[in-house]
Amino acid sequence: MAATHTALDTDALEQLFTEARTHSGWQDRPVTDETLRRIYELARMAPTAVNSQPVRLVFVRGREAKEKLKPALSPGNVDKTMQAPVTVIVAYDTNFHEQMPKLFPSRDMKSVFAAQTPEAREQAAFLNGTLQAGYVILAARALGLDCGPMGGFDKAKVDAAFLQGTGWKSNILLNLGHGDAAKLFPRNPRLAFEDACRLD
Repeated sequence: MAATHTALDTDALEQLFTEARTHSGWQDRPVTDETLRRIYELARMAPTAVNSQPVRLVFVRGREAKEKLKPALSPGNVDKTMQAPVTVIVAYDTNFHEQMPKLFPSRDMKSVFAAQTPEAREQAAFLNGTLQAGYVILAARALGLDCGPMGGFDKAKVDAAFLQGTGWKSNILLNLGHGDAAKLFPRNPRLAFEDACRLD
């Protein structure tokens, strides 16, 4: 029997959205492997086109792994990334269709995607992988972590250092941990409903 859903309470909405912030400073508190596993297990349940699930996550921890990542970072992202307990390489798998017999067993979607051009498959992987990046952020926040998503990095360098030979391509970097509220900047404005939405 399907569950009856109700709106989340104010505290939950604040944690996920209205009071959540993009963090650049981090407390010296670890993030456990179990928490990282739970982030993925939550994020994988959200929708993607024909359940394609192309997101792939590399959890970069430890000094050696961070030093390997460092040369790919834009200058403004170095200090906060080196300080963060975990930096996630949120990637997408250009060969995601190989998993379709497992993920969509009611129809032969592997053949459908295999018949497309590599460019079309990559576009599908990028689109759905980007959608899943948002789910990863919400899952991390739901589990009590703070996030710092970044686009300022050299994707070719990240791919060469961490993803070579996999068919995975980096999309965004995501710092995870317990943010240092003292290092937050004032929150920037958001567009009003009337500026960004239409009721047709």
